[in-house]
Amino acid sequence: MSHAEDHEGTRRDFLYFATAGAGAVTAGAAIWPLVNQMNPSADVQALSSIRVDVANVEVGTQISVKFLGKPVFIRRRTQEEIDEANAVDISDLPDPLARNANISAGSPATDPNRGLLPPGAEAGSDSEWLVMMGVCTHLGCVPLGDGAGDFDGWFCPCHGSHYDTAGRIRKGPAPENLPVPLAEFVDDTTIQLG
Repeated sequence: MSHAEDHEGTRRDFLYFATAGAGAVTAGAAIWPLVNQMNPSADVQALSSIRVDVANVEVGTQISVKFLGKPVFIRRRTQEEIDEANAVDISDLPDPLARNANISAGSPATDPNRGLLPPGAEAGSDSEWLVMMGVCTHLGCVPLGDGAGDFDGWFCPCHGSHYDTAGRIRKGPAPENLPVPLAEFVDDTTIQLG
């Protein structure tokens, strides 16, 4: 092998590596905006924890707030709604899990495991407060509330999912109960989400 052939091979190798490096940088520069757009926006990140004043929520009514870009239902249930939820046999539920971010993941979907306890309440007791994400677990629609559907809870008219007074799926295509986000009472009239 002559000295000229050895020199030519080195130059060729350099050109291959330089071209591959330039291509990788160009591809990365083109793909980065597509990946970065999937990150939460600044306004969503700023609201990763919010406080909601529930002093004016009357028994038997609910309010909706926006949290992390999604609706959250905060309902102050009547004793009749609580009794109706407690009367349900867990084995009759399509989704037997509580889906409550405030308790252990495998907890059963009993009414006390779905409710939010006010300050001073004993763990495992009934609660008139129900806080849950207002997004149907089937395709992400927003269910109608205030006693809608066959079980006096929430109803998603898009595909016919019926939820009971504890936000548990009872009928229709939705595979899971409405999820309960991280939430707690910080005082007698304020709920913190997140």
